[in-house]
Amino acid sequence: MTAPLDLIEALAVQEVELVPGVRHVEVYTMRGLLTVLWHGPRDASRVVVACGGAMGGLLGPASGLYQELGEALAARGIGTLRVGYRQPNDLDLCTIDLCAAVDLAARAGAAHAITMGHSFGGAIAIRTACALGDAVAGVVTFATQSAGCEHADELAGRPLLMFHGDRDELLPVQASEMVRFIAETGELVVLPGEGHLFSHARDVLLARTVAFVEDVLPAP
Repeated sequence: MTAPLDLIEALAVQEVELVPGVRHVEVYTMRGLLTVLWHGPRDASRVVVACGGAMGGLLGPASGLYQELGEALAARGIGTLRVGYRQPNDLDLCTIDLCAAVDLAARAGAAHAITMGHSFGGAIAIRTACALGDAVAGVVTFATQSAGCEHADELAGRPLLMFHGDRDELLPVQASEMVRFIAETGELVVLPGEGHLFSHARDVLLARTVAFVEDVLPAP
């Protein structure tokens, strides 16, 4: 079986430390540039691999949740890889991208991962977990779409934490409900008054997500 990182056929890789504890990694391929902002120890045994929506991006919802999450988890010895897709809005290619990022972390020493995604990225996070099996210990989604999650039952009972705003202007709460129904597992947290970007829910999302990550990832 071909390793995910090999599937993207990297031409070259560049990496630079932006500030202490945060590295910028660029993987050049014939189908675009895979970008990773990597928080925390390079050889962390536990990592979170996070992705954005259909337009890509590295910040996540709630005005930069992924940045704060990366900082919070780094302080706990957990790495965070924020992934910028080669070609946003392509379910198959973006899934390979996230799988490749998990593989990249594994090659650096990660033994356990959680995948995470916002909107379109929620489907990517779930698809990646299904593709990689027990290498992914759990999944977190924020206002996920249901398209692309038709095989969410392949999570096989692994922990799934889902957030959705009850005033989401793009995807109704029913999208997350459908994914949870297919997966036959998971907790859905519905946030009153929140839209697709969770503009006023950063503190809640950060606290609940950090607690989930610490609970699901085995102690090193």
